[in-house]
Amino acid sequence: MSFYDLKIKGLTSQEVINSRKNYGYNLIDYKKEYIFLKGILGLFKEPMIILLFIASSIYFLNGKFGDGLFLSAAIVLISTISLYQESRSRNAIEKLKKFTKAKAKVIRNGVITTVKSEELVIGDSLIAEEGTVIAADGFIEESNDFSVNESIITGESLSVFKEKNKQQELVYYGTSVSSGMAIIKITAIGNFTQLAKIGKSIESIKEEKTPLELQVNNFLIKMVIAGAIVLTIVWLVNLYISKDLLDSLTYSLTLAMSILPEEIPVSLTTFMALGAWRLMKMGIVVKQIKTVETLGSATVICIDKTGTITENKMDVAKIYLLNNDKIIDLENAESQAEKELINLSMWASETIPYDEMEKAIYQAFYKLKIKDERNSYKMIHEYPLSGKPPMMTHIFENAIGNRIIAAKGAPEALLAVSKLTLSEKDMILRAVNTLAKAGYRILGVGWSNFKAKILPENQTELIFNFSGLLAFHDPPKANISEVIKKFYEAGISVKIITGDYSATTKSIAKQIGFNNSETC
Repeated sequence: MSFYDLKIKGLTSQEVINSRKNYGYNLIDYKKEYIFLKGILGLFKEPMIILLFIASSIYFLNGKFGDGLFLSAAIVLISTISLYQESRSRNAIEKLKKFTKAKAKVIRNGVITTVKSEELVIGDSLIAEEGTVIAADGFIEESNDFSVNESIITGESLSVFKEKNKQQELVYYGTSVSSGMAIIKITAIGNFTQLAKIGKSIESIKEEKTPLELQVNNFLIKMVIAGAIVLTIVWLVNLYISKDLLDSLTYSLTLAMSILPEEIPVSLTTFMALGAWRLMKMGIVVKQIKTVETLGSATVICIDKTGTITENKMDVAKIYLLNNDKIIDLENAESQAEKELINLSMWASETIPYDEMEKAIYQAFYKLKIKDERNSYKMIHEYPLSGKPPMMTHIFENAIGNRIIAAKGAPEALLAVSKLTLSEKDMILRAVNTLAKAGYRILGVGWSNFKAKILPENQTELIFNFSGLLAFHDPPKANISEVIKKFYEAGISVKIITGDYSATTKSIAKQIGFNNSETC
């Protein structure tokens, strides 16, 4: 089903103007802060700056103006570097925000048009497609295999499937589309979206201190206590002996100064400020100096396989047919049965492909020059991608009542609903294991000859015939091996987190030089 065939016309130009007058623009108003003043006050809350200030004050009181001026200059230098790099970072972030302002597709006056996300209004019909971020709250008017990652709202990492007139029909600003496409009727924008409300509720949360800040705080307290005890004891003893109040205080301050290691805070703060400066020179935006500490203390980094290690650009590389138990390259697919496998996978795909695997299926279909007969058929029912492991089914029918029921999904899902002997299941699992070890992503393809007019509620109630497997090649990125190597050289462990087959992950890990790839 294509959205271009829908009867949704969206708002008229006048309705857009009226809605904007009533509800304003799709913008979130954040708490205003005096950044420069906050930065200065923040510096004087830093333990190391406080220690430097105390040390310089004691030098001045002790008459050592040269040492006092040196520490004061260090405070000014460190403060200047910190404020300057924070100002540069803030300006860079603001420019990035302007540069990366999101666009959104909407239906207005019966035409699909692209607008800036802040120009969306309540009542707009927003088109949400795979890979995009939803720009406002709303409910689903129409959808195809539509799932959304709502982790930014709920914290749940798994995608949620959404359908019209179901409990899960509401979608929220800031969530990302994992699969499919939908038309969303906007009901809330700007400050009235769920994400904005969450943002407002957490503005008052205090920022946690880093491990180094906690250690320095603890160190500072101990040094101040030790210094105060020594100062008091020496002052009282000298006062008792010399009866000279000022001279006794001078001796006690001198001794207390030897306890306060003023060089350590100068070194630590300077090194972190220079680290932030170096990162900025490399084109990395650093909002706060403590970012350098956070990066420096990292010991483990977790990365996803698809799209991070790999290109996330699929190609159908090999196919497997159950009827002859052979794995062949797509280039060698010449028989009718081999072409029929690709054709069947097309029937099980969306009319407008957005998933990388479906795009690869389209490419294979046109590469083999298979005749497209879908114009002669109409989709009468669709079972969206669902289940664990997932599968999806499309049911088509032509004018004379001929049906095509095609399904694709995880091989295990197709195996569970197909009529197969034990030997056939063993052959399929051997092929899956062979392809997975070679680093391919795998889809199972099947068909059903269900004749009854009343369709079951769930696709798993249909009886399928298992046709074969499609193996997709998703190559590693060109520079990923060097990136992984640099992590190892920095003493950082790398972990791969993926929902793909273990054998596939092991194969990719070997290709990129991943340590202990056999244990993936």
